[in-house]
Amino acid sequence: MKTLIALTAAWAVWFAAGNAAQASEGSISVVAAENFYGDVARQIGGDQVAVTSILSNPDQDPHLFEITPSAVRALAAAQIVIYNGANYDPWIERLLAAAPRAKRIAIVAAELAGKTPANNPHIWYDPPTMPAVAKAIAAALSAFDPGRQAYYAARLNEFLTSLAPLQAKIAAIGAKYAGAPVIASEPVFGYMAAALHLQMHGERFQLAIMNDTEPSARDTAAFERDLTTHAVRVMFYNKQASDALVRHLVDLARASGVPVVGVTEVCPPGRSYQQWIASELDETENALTGLPR
Repeated sequence: MKTLIALTAAWAVWFAAGNAAQASEGSISVVAAENFYGDVARQIGGDQVAVTSILSNPDQDPHLFEITPSAVRALAAAQIVIYNGANYDPWIERLLAAAPRAKRIAIVAAELAGKTPANNPHIWYDPPTMPAVAKAIAAALSAFDPGRQAYYAARLNEFLTSLAPLQAKIAAIGAKYAGAPVIASEPVFGYMAAALHLQMHGERFQLAIMNDTEPSARDTAAFERDLTTHAVRVMFYNKQASDALVRHLVDLARASGVPVVGVTEVCPPGRSYQQWIASELDETENALTGLPR
């Protein structure tokens, strides 16, 4: 993530002030860089956690995110911090390094998933990621609150069980549409598309957009040709970060009769992680079947 922030000396003051902040009495303070990780922390921790999620606005381009003093203070007071890693949210690593806290536990999803900055960082769309994160959250909560280990274990089991319908839907779509050609403006949905056994086109174009560089004329022309010749069945695009070129391609897809599915980099308000992913899977299935949306 190409976050536009400046780490200034003033932030150290905010951190110092934040160290005095406390979560609700008796609760464990958790800060998640992304709100879907925060949602999972709430599901595991229940009324024993106070969770702050920093990236949570689906109308905001996460590439243009700027850290706020309130987020800095929350991080300074956090006992558990959860973030994506793989160079998606490098700002949080800098902030944590600027204000070390004894016994703070950092959960890095990319490390749990075995991903590095060389990989696609949108790992929350990779089905194995969230179970691994949930288990790490339960372990961290138990470390801070060993007397409620059974409580966290039970809630973890409930969360893992709740993923079964998603896993079943992924398997069903993958079995029915394996090999279906699709295309995307960015690799946001890439891991899920792979889990669904879809054949992804335009990967060089996607990497250019993700890395904020100009796609080559050749790659852009190939993308347009895939749409106008119906070489792909669905186009995915990032609803939070669409520039003029991406908007042109979305319009071209719709004009060409290629279904378009918008995906996001944060969980929409009022939805759990499970509801969010289920909704995007439903949209994907409807698009693959040609159902009106």
